[in-house]
Amino acid sequence: MNVIAGKKHKVIITCAVTGSVHTPSMSEHLPVTPDQIAEQAIEAARAGAAVLHLHARNPADGSPTPDPAIFDRFVPRIAAETDAIINITTGGSTRMTLEDRLAYPLQARPELCSLNMGSMNFSFHRAARGITHWKHDWEKPYIEGSEELIFRNTFRDIRHILAELGDRNGTRFEFECYDVGHLYNLAHFVDEGLIRGPIFLQCVLGILGGLNADPENLFLMRSTADRLFGRENYEFSVLGAGRHQMSLITMGAIMGGHVRVGLEDSLFLGRGMLAPSCSAQVLKIRRILEELSLEIATPDEAREILGTKGADKVGFHG
Repeated sequence: MNVIAGKKHKVIITCAVTGSVHTPSMSEHLPVTPDQIAEQAIEAARAGAAVLHLHARNPADGSPTPDPAIFDRFVPRIAAETDAIINITTGGSTRMTLEDRLAYPLQARPELCSLNMGSMNFSFHRAARGITHWKHDWEKPYIEGSEELIFRNTFRDIRHILAELGDRNGTRFEFECYDVGHLYNLAHFVDEGLIRGPIFLQCVLGILGGLNADPENLFLMRSTADRLFGRENYEFSVLGAGRHQMSLITMGAIMGGHVRVGLEDSLFLGRGMLAPSCSAQVLKIRRILEELSLEIATPDEAREILGTKGADKVGFHG
């Protein structure tokens, strides 16, 4: 049995519902309207996801949007129908300004927000290969154009997000680390006294521009985090992009970590099989983990593990 600090380890399942990388032409199951996002998020929570990581889409064509009015069409509904921790992106997409990306988080003041720990090449242009029919005109240039774009989060950007959301609004963070250097960026802010524990570290592997999804890289990220923070001072979660999703996150859970699934990270449930919903991925990883004798954390247990402020202290209500 996996035991940490004398307590039985419980695995937090995060579900990233829609993201900003995949497009409607890639899967008919990708949620893009407020109703679709809400329904898939609620189903994922009922299936066992304790954390729901949310982006917004333009309901007319499925393109990513930072518009608070669109978020407001599904976030309060999710809050009303689940007790999951709602996690709002501050990453948005590579085409959004920092002001765009913070517009809804600053309004919503959620328990948790994602925070990318550095500027990086973030390319998914290869996803356009093999798609012969596009539902919307924006999709192909959006995907192919990622080859020449950089996701920006400078040290000053990160400092600003920590101050505005963390210090002023009590939001905790899912620190997304795509490379070993991002761990050192995170350690810099810890050393500066700008981040308090427990740290929720999301190890992101498989994005072109970051570390590849090799198992050895997962061990490297884990051992580096242990050295920088001390294992008792952080919570470790794993995100495997695309076909690496299930195998890599299962490894992470065996290593004492938490897991993230969802149609943001992978459109598939198995080899050549599109996932019919986010909840299908949640149910699959839950079955795998329970067969390994690992227990799944409830939302309230996740709140205790991550030290969030509680669902009663947010800026949205169902």
